[in-house]
Amino acid sequence: MKIRRKAPKVSSPGRPAYVIGYSFDDPSLTDLTLWFDREYGGPLKHVPGPPGVSPALVTLSHGPWSAGLCLPLRSDEAEQWARSLNWSHRAAALVLPVIGVPQSKPALVLHAARLSRGLTLLTEGTAYDIVTGAYLNPSDWQDRPLAEFRPLDHVLVEHGEAPDLRQERFYTKGLAKFALDELETYRPIGLPAPPVTRTLGDIAEAVLLLGRCPKVGEEMRFPSLGLSVQVVRYRTDSSTGTPVGYREIVWAETL
Repeated sequence: MKIRRKAPKVSSPGRPAYVIGYSFDDPSLTDLTLWFDREYGGPLKHVPGPPGVSPALVTLSHGPWSAGLCLPLRSDEAEQWARSLNWSHRAAALVLPVIGVPQSKPALVLHAARLSRGLTLLTEGTAYDIVTGAYLNPSDWQDRPLAEFRPLDHVLVEHGEAPDLRQERFYTKGLAKFALDELETYRPIGLPAPPVTRTLGDIAEAVLLLGRCPKVGEEMRFPSLGLSVQVVRYRTDSSTGTPVGYREIVWAETL
């Protein structure tokens, strides 16, 4: 008996991975495929979505990796994104993550980023990373092969005010792409920010490569970093409209 593999499901059209805005002609699937095959060896295969769906949805696959593409969006939807993202692009496309497929998260994140990079270059437009909030023009992309995958190309570490005005909050933006909770930590106001930012980034990278976040109360040792990390609290933040889980961590150097 021949076993059929389930086709990848795209989160249609739910929360996209990237929004690409542009002001010139719509890029064609042919142009995107030719560009992708030249850059990454191909072949980039596309499977049309169900008929009658607007905007048109297509699944783009390269080997075992897949992502969805809505191209172009209806003019009213493109205008809504333009107002929301404060840009002047008159047209837009969405790159959508695949759900329910037992594939490597880094590979899927990288595939979606490559497609978004291609659309940005072909349209001379701007990509917006939904999770990190980063705007990416054609010259801003960091392109690497999977063998040189660097999590911090896809995860940001930022800092800002904390509820306790005597403290500063440091937090990640991007681990949610990998189905992980974001990390945060707090430090007294006045301490140098770069060392904390760098260490939190290193911990985020180690957690991502591990594939899971430590539980509340759990202590994890990362010998490569010389650190012991513990989660002291979990919370959910819905201030942006999309619930985001945060695990507050503290760390100490190990001998």
